[in-house]
Amino acid sequence: MADAPWRREEREGAAHALVLTLHVQPGAKRTEVAGVHGDALKVRLAAPPVDGKANAALLRYLSDAFGVPQRAVTLVRGETSRQKTVRVTAPRLRPDREW
Repeated sequence: MADAPWRREEREGAAHALVLTLHVQPGAKRTEVAGVHGDALKVRLAAPPVDGKANAALLRYLSDAFGVPQRAVTLVRGETSRQKTVRVTAPRLRPDREW
């Protein structure tokens, strides 16, 4: 399987993290992964882009998808942008392989 341009794995000793480049579309009908958008994975969010609600919904969605606590999912870049970089530390599930 060729690695996707929107996914990068990082290892530091025994620690393992997944770094995702995302294109986020807030205000959608439902929260879901919607394929690839350029070099990013497109994620539609049901939350509005107001008062950080979309970012919070994104982090919740990813923590559920990867089977990790919310503290293991951090927004690295793009707090006020549709282009975001997110780090998932020690993912237990790997739904990204199917996305």
